[in-house]
Amino acid sequence: MKTSPQTQLIHNAYEPPAGFAAFPTPIHHASTVLFKDVAAMRSGDWKDKNAYTYGLHGTPTTFTLEARLAAIEDGLFCLLAPSGLAAIAMVDFALLKSGDDVLLPDNVYNPNRELGRWLSQDFGITARYYDPMIGAGIAELMQPNTKLVWTEAPGSVSMEVPDLPAICKAAHAAGALVALDNTWSAGLALRGFEHGVDIIMQALTKYQSGGSDVLMGAVITRERALNDRIAMAHMRLGMGVSADDAYLVLRGLSSMKLRFEAHDAAARKVAAWLKARPEIARVLHPAFADCPGHEHWKRDFTGAGGLFSVVFDARYSEEQTDRFVDSLALFGIGYSWGGANSLVMPYRMQAMRKDWKDAGVLVRFNIGLEDADDLIADLEQGLGRL
Repeated sequence: MKTSPQTQLIHNAYEPPAGFAAFPTPIHHASTVLFKDVAAMRSGDWKDKNAYTYGLHGTPTTFTLEARLAAIEDGLFCLLAPSGLAAIAMVDFALLKSGDDVLLPDNVYNPNRELGRWLSQDFGITARYYDPMIGAGIAELMQPNTKLVWTEAPGSVSMEVPDLPAICKAAHAAGALVALDNTWSAGLALRGFEHGVDIIMQALTKYQSGGSDVLMGAVITRERALNDRIAMAHMRLGMGVSADDAYLVLRGLSSMKLRFEAHDAAARKVAAWLKARPEIARVLHPAFADCPGHEHWKRDFTGAGGLFSVVFDARYSEEQTDRFVDSLALFGIGYSWGGANSLVMPYRMQAMRKDWKDAGVLVRFNIGLEDADDLIADLEQGLGRL
């Protein structure tokens, strides 16, 4: 059919030839997805990863990322969300309703804590907090209406490593599901499903991207019925990610294990140096024997990544530790971790945790991919300014 130039700007007969192959995953942009015919449109199911119905539910680019992330965790199903917190919220709204109860560790990622407050305040869902080292003792906290137990391994600021198998056993005996925030290990150093968890959440913002430039989250499961419940929340909340961002994460996955191991080696070297310093009262690194839950880390983990914290000697004031942080040249002051650049962040733990015992200031480090000796030299000059 002969058409005008304006129509030709929108419609054309060109179709790319089949057979093109390259290493990168193609970026498929779509809001509208085209169906071959009416029958295909009517038979399509947005929950079926073998069919495409609308861009919000996924394109080949996002489906590829979901499949790879599920494989890393040895899971079967994966759903992407715009951020780690969005992934957490998706799980909560999928599994909890008014009158239900959720348990969260007291060292939980602070936005998850704030989400718990919101659930309690506006949605009639009680959110209670437990000692992250409670282990099998969590059985005493389970109630008939407890539907979900959140875990973090380790806590992303204070670094306690929970006894995951014991928590899962007690929660399952009481009929509750267990969700694990496995961001710290990137799914590489902790096999959550093998230890009994039902749902694994990750912030892909961290090691998966590796570039400190993407916000994204994922929820991974093994059971179809559980995945479908979360997928309904995914759809109802309009959770979608861009194909461009999915491509950036896909590009980072191929080097993630190598980067994770490099972060791990450098972090242990820096942490060991800090542990020998008189200014530091405690080093909170799960691979160190005196970190709370180290025995669980040793049993359940195969690595540690680049994130750990230290507690300064109580003789140093917040003003002094702030001066230390400000004086560092190679550490940016910022949240998150898993990128090539080292980061530092001081925390007011007494305001975050009622049970926090240490009087000294806690400072968290993300050890990036710089030379570890250069980072140590920077820390040494910073300590000299205390």
